[in-house]
Amino acid sequence: MPGPHTRRFTTRSAAQTAEFGRRLGGQVGRGDVVLLSGPIGAGKTHFARALIQHLLEGYDAVEDVPSPTYTLVQTYFAGPLEIWHADLYRLSHPDEVQELGLTDAYESALCLIEWPDRLGGLAPLSALSISFAPGAAENDRLITISASDPRWTSLMATLGDA
Repeated sequence: MPGPHTRRFTTRSAAQTAEFGRRLGGQVGRGDVVLLSGPIGAGKTHFARALIQHLLEGYDAVEDVPSPTYTLVQTYFAGPLEIWHADLYRLSHPDEVQELGLTDAYESALCLIEWPDRLGGLAPLSALSISFAPGAAENDRLITISASDPRWTSLMATLGDA
């Protein structure tokens, strides 16, 4: 659900979507929660992978960044920053989110969460929501960034058009 602070972008290729992820990666950190929603194949994992790899490269850490679809959570370390990449698609109840320890990671890590609808009421109010949707052309992605917390407003302004 879009918050009062909303910005929309269109990327025209997988490379532009990845670049968008890298740009956002340069502006998020410990205690930030980014909720990634959209249908299967819309670019959530591709975006998250680019963001994570960008952060790892800053510490000369090269690591494969697989989809966490089956593991549910993958964790990475970009220097002192712990990154949690979660895919909640296979969860059936918000209680399972707490069993993963994800809500504890909200304060101590950067959390990228795919399928945030599975969080129920456990999504932090301060989260940044990013929704991906297919665009008019095959490789187009319509990306909507929204937040209720006004601290994200300046970040949205600096991202510019993808």
